[in-house]
Amino acid sequence: MARTLELIEGVSEISAEQWNPLVGEGSPFLEWEWLASLEESGCVSPEHGWQAKPLVVRDEDTIVAACPLYLKSNSEGEFVFDWGWADAAERAGIRYYPKLMVGVPFTPVSGGRFLTGAAQGEGRQALVGLLAGALREICRDNDFSSVHVNFCLEEETRALHDEPYHLRVGLQYHWRNAGYESFDDYLGQLRSKRRNQVRRERRRVAEQGVRVEVLAGDEISDDLFEPMFRCYLATVTEHFYGRQYLNFEFFELLRERYRQRLCFAVARQGDTIVGGTVNVLKGDTLYGRYWGSLQHIPFVHFDCCYYAAIDFCIRRGLARFEPGAGGDYKFMRGFDAQPTYSLHHLAHPGLDQAVERFLETERQQAHRTIEHLHDHSALKPPG
Repeated sequence: MARTLELIEGVSEISAEQWNPLVGEGSPFLEWEWLASLEESGCVSPEHGWQAKPLVVRDEDTIVAACPLYLKSNSEGEFVFDWGWADAAERAGIRYYPKLMVGVPFTPVSGGRFLTGAAQGEGRQALVGLLAGALREICRDNDFSSVHVNFCLEEETRALHDEPYHLRVGLQYHWRNAGYESFDDYLGQLRSKRRNQVRRERRRVAEQGVRVEVLAGDEISDDLFEPMFRCYLATVTEHFYGRQYLNFEFFELLRERYRQRLCFAVARQGDTIVGGTVNVLKGDTLYGRYWGSLQHIPFVHFDCCYYAAIDFCIRRGLARFEPGAGGDYKFMRGFDAQPTYSLHHLAHPGLDQAVERFLETERQQAHRTIEHLHDHSALKPPG
């Protein structure tokens, strides 16, 4: 029987048992529990510019491949910024919204975007090509402006090299475990100026009576979810660019169905929670997501977001820590630049050509920047 493609009304329409095998060992943010919680809490909704439309491939009654697809009426919460493209399109009289976006809402973390489960080699290539072609057809048949595959894998960009998608390259700062035996061992690999800075900052935190505890999975008690949500809100309200994408119902759903993936760094002064981070743990990788402080205490941000997390990774034998988008201060603390990738198809030929010219220049600049940052790493050269 021929394979069929179908748009469904959210991952909540199918079961975790149908969806999660497609993710396998991939990004935890692609798992049914995370995506369904975004939908069921109302964080992802047409009112907020997100209409969940997962694209699935069925082989008879079995789902064998899928894309986490959304119909977007704005560019909020994507972190691959195309505001300039939208403005240029509008000035030229080209309607930019709605558009199609493949990725995870509000989550600038790389991962597979063409989910094919255990399929490998030619089998995976065929499914990726089928999904990529279907995305363009959906775009064309519905008069949408474009398809954006955000924070995809490098392997997926190679698989679609001959398809009419344009490659965009960005960068993030990630920490890699070079077989460190302790946090002091890691500090020993930093250049002396940075090493002394980290020690000074951690000492200042301790002198202010603050201790940071990292808790994972069942170590996280129910009563921590409300203060961690307040920490998240504090960051949203503190910064002029802050956007509250998440609500407390989302945190409650994570408590019910996703606790085993969660990792909280909780800062306390005495018995009072003064700040913390929400992280996600899967396999050999820790992912930093949300930080906030309930009291302004110098350097607690760095200890919660970076040092305590690195210490946790070393003790657990984790291979890497991805703390999220942005932040040159990460680079100064031993996080090195890594490329990120996205793929873009624009239906209007003129806009498509203009974007490709822009991306060619941007790619060159991104590669030069990453090379420069590697040459000036806060870590000592190997050997």
